[in-house]
Amino acid sequence: MLRPVVDADGAPFWDHAARGELRVQACADCGELRFPPRPCCPHCRSFASEWRPMSGHGRIWSYVVPHPPLLPEYAEQAPYNVVVVELAEAPRIRLVGNLVGEAGARLDSLPVERIRIGAAVRVVFGPDGLPQWVLERP
Repeated sequence: MLRPVVDADGAPFWDHAARGELRVQACADCGELRFPPRPCCPHCRSFASEWRPMSGHGRIWSYVVPHPPLLPEYAEQAPYNVVVVELAEAPRIRLVGNLVGEAGARLDSLPVERIRIGAAVRVVFGPDGLPQWVLERP
């Protein structure tokens, strides 16, 4: 399975995810939420930051089903989906992941026909700590 490349700015995101928490970096001065994580706030230029908990709810903004699979490591789970989810409390923040039938399920656990742009989703975490998404109304 693929693992994320973790840098100093993004390490807290992955640390929280490993504990089953979805958190997003925020400017500690102006409060602006930002993703992906970076050292400086693009809004006020402050270097002060904190990690705020998110509800884990959102909507599918876009998705793709790669044909053939783009990553050889995922070929046995094809066809699989890759979704872009806008967070409920921060619609300008969009996270990439997979829509699955339940936490820790294979990438092909949800039929592609069930995916709809605008569908309500919530985050779940697989055993490897990677955020995944499930439909709010299965």
